[in-house]
Order: sequence, then C-alpha cells, then structure tokens
Amino acid sequence: MVEEKSQPEEKNVAMAIVAYILFFVPLLTEARKDPFVKYHVKQGLILFIAAFILCVLTWIPIAGPIIFLFGGIILFILWLIGVLNAAASKKESLPLIGKFGERFKI
Repeated sequence: MVEEKSQPEEKNVAMAIVAYILFFVPLLTEARKDPFVKYHVKQGLILFIAAFILCVLTWIPIAGPIIFLFGGIILFILWLIGVLNAAASKKESLPLIGKFGERFKI
C-alpha cells in the first residue's frame, strides 16, 4: 500500500514562500503551528544568516567585491530553490546550508 503524503493547505504554502523573503513573518501568524511552515522558516532563517555573513565578508579589502559577486549569485540560487520547493509543497533542504537550518528549534 502506498502512503499518501498530506499536502499542506494553500495558505500554509504561501506562508512557506514568504519565509524565504522575511523569515519571521510566518511566526507571527497561525501558520507557525504547521510543521511544513516551520521547516521553511528554518531554511529561510539559515539563508538570512548566510546573507549576513556574506555582507560581513564584503568588508575584506580587494576580495570583498569578488566574494559579494559570487556569494550573491549562490545565495540567489539557494533562495530560488527554496521558494520553488515551498511552492511545490516539498520539504527539501537547501544545498550546502540547509542542514544547518534543521538544527534550530522554533
């Protein structure tokens, strides 16, 4: 027998997508109780932390702009993957950094 995965509600999918733009917004709504939304909030939080670290690294003389260029492209791709996963109702970790997000307790 094949188990059917329960699909998250449409409003929770929207909140999961919002989590990649402003990770804390879904925590202010009823959607915070949904495990699907919590998962994507954690992924959005780790992406935010990675973006903050990237901004700090841009202060390095000479190498800063190069780090920003390549790091920015990588972060954009990770953000896009996260949004597409949330829109497709998937709970998949972001490549490279996603496993760190699973350690947070929200």
